[in-house]
Amino acid sequence: MKDMIEVVVKQLVDKPDEVQVNTVETEQRIIYELTVGEGDYGKVIGKKGRNISALRTLVFAINAKEGGKRARLDVID
Repeated sequence: MKDMIEVVVKQLVDKPDEVQVNTVETEQRIIYELTVGEGDYGKVIGKKGRNISALRTLVFAINAKEGGKRARLDVID
């Protein structure tokens, strides 16, 4: 999952080398923390939040199909 997020986000941003995804696992959920280079936050979020919404939907759907813990994607400043 972490690799999929990185591949998709690297295609959206101007500075693909600065894309990082960290995984934080709790008892009930997996949180993917996404950090990108300065100036690329808007590209990840997209117009009216469409890009980040689509990414979150993919993460949630793939994780639900695998039957694991609930997943969440956060963009970190």
